[in-house]
Amino acid sequence: MKTIPAIALATGLLVAAGLPLSALAQSTAAEAKPAAQAASSAADMTDGEIKKIDKDAGKITIKHGEIKNLDMPGMTMVFTVKDKSLLDKVQQGDKVKFHAISDNGKLMVTDVQPVK
Repeated sequence: MKTIPAIALATGLLVAAGLPLSALAQSTAAEAKPAAQAASSAADMTDGEIKKIDKDAGKITIKHGEIKNLDMPGMTMVFTVKDKSLLDKVQQGDKVKFHAISDNGKLMVTDVQPVK
């Protein structure tokens, strides 16, 4: 007995249903998107260590490695946080992964997660 590969079967069903083959490509691309976004966001996270937290000012000092999305070498610097509640997740001395962006030239942390 001959087996039919799933893609051929799906293609045949789409053609039989009068749907264009691009419908198959769109559905598989849509399914792959969340996984790609999760991998992308994890890749955009930078390793760092919290040196200082200023909750009143909404600022955090991080000694960090290279921030690839900003093309920035490792250093220690002060960032503004997008949301002050991010500062409740971490303490001075914590090893973290964080995401930073440049918002009109102002460097801002948009996510910070303690490393366990």
